[in-house]
Amino acid sequence: MGTRRRTVVAAAAAAILALTGCAGRGSSSDDDKGTAGGKVTLKFWNGFTGPDRPAVEELVKRYNGSQDKVTVQMEIMPWDVFYKKLLPSLSSADGPDMVAMDTAQMAQYADRGVLAPLDSYYDDADAKNLVTPAVDATAYKGVKYGVPMNFTTVLLYWNKEMFKAAGLDPEKPPATWAEFADAARKTTKDTNGDGKPEQYGLAIADHETVPMWPILLWQNGGGVVSPDGTKAMLNDPATVEAMEFWRGLVVTDKVAPIGLGGADADKLFQSKKAAMEIVGPWMTTGFKEAGIDFGLAMPPAGKEKVTLGTSVAFNVNKRAGEAKTNAAKEFMKFWNSKDSQVYWSVNSGFPPSRTDIPADALAANPYVAEFAKYAQDSRFFLANVRDFQKVNEDIFEPALQQVLNGKGSTQDLFGKASTEIQTVLDGAR
Repeated sequence: MGTRRRTVVAAAAAAILALTGCAGRGSSSDDDKGTAGGKVTLKFWNGFTGPDRPAVEELVKRYNGSQDKVTVQMEIMPWDVFYKKLLPSLSSADGPDMVAMDTAQMAQYADRGVLAPLDSYYDDADAKNLVTPAVDATAYKGVKYGVPMNFTTVLLYWNKEMFKAAGLDPEKPPATWAEFADAARKTTKDTNGDGKPEQYGLAIADHETVPMWPILLWQNGGGVVSPDGTKAMLNDPATVEAMEFWRGLVVTDKVAPIGLGGADADKLFQSKKAAMEIVGPWMTTGFKEAGIDFGLAMPPAGKEKVTLGTSVAFNVNKRAGEAKTNAAKEFMKFWNSKDSQVYWSVNSGFPPSRTDIPADALAANPYVAEFAKYAQDSRFFLANVRDFQKVNEDIFEPALQQVLNGKGSTQDLFGKASTEIQTVLDGAR
């Protein structure tokens, strides 16, 4: 799964949080538990059950073998199981000392007081080399509760054969909205004239996906909420203008089908029925195995050059105590060291969490350097917003789908949704 979000995971997390309220707030464990004989044992939970699991296991093994003061005892489980168990376990004396979760989920747990502040981790001079947007995404109400474990951007994939067949330069991806629109129109093919293209210029999901539509809103100076997470922006003129532009391409020019989930969009591109898709590094292997000659580039820029960043971060149980918290920080430093990040990137396919690793160090995986190149041009969706699911799944995505399905004007539908989002944001203060 990597960092790709699944709605079932988010729903499970939200349900558990609602049921348990503020469990665990202000509690702390006995610092000698798990520190017998001066050696610290860290219980570490995460959901890396996918192709990146062997790389996680190898780095934990390397750390345990590199010193004799700390043993990381890792338990890996599916992400939906992880989130169902997480809050009650953090409140239990037998729960994990350290966990890894999507930063979009983190604010909910920080708000309930079950995570330890980790600001002091960033006092180390080497921490300045971590990807800034990923670090910023670990903060909630001015306090950092996490340290980046992995990070990636999403990029534009384009099918070079389809570009060539449409009379476009297969080695030149669109760099602006105008070029993007032109390429999407030219690679959309409705050969029998029934109004339903057999080939689309673009595959883009509007639900159950890593959010791609916010990128297009950001590029025009708009968005779903303000960068500080306090102001709803769907009614902002820049947001409405951007949505109108892309709605025209999708609805009028039919460059993309409506109603795709993330897996549907991936399948459309993978089956060579779409010429372009914006998605992360987790699809490179599948697209390559499908025999697609694809290129990778920054999503075409509007008024701003920006793409989506997404990250899983390490967090420490507030009950862990000083000895375990310090031990966790030492493991995090090992994980984010240059050598570890080169290994992680080459073997997982995700770019490093550091910005000071040269591209030639990642040459063993030719795609990694491309995703790493745009790290500082990335932005995290709904960063530091406590009620991520409510804003995204309950309000934004339904409003987006209503606009695309012609249920009303963008101004009216986004205006109503913006008011609802603002109510949610105000309730979290």
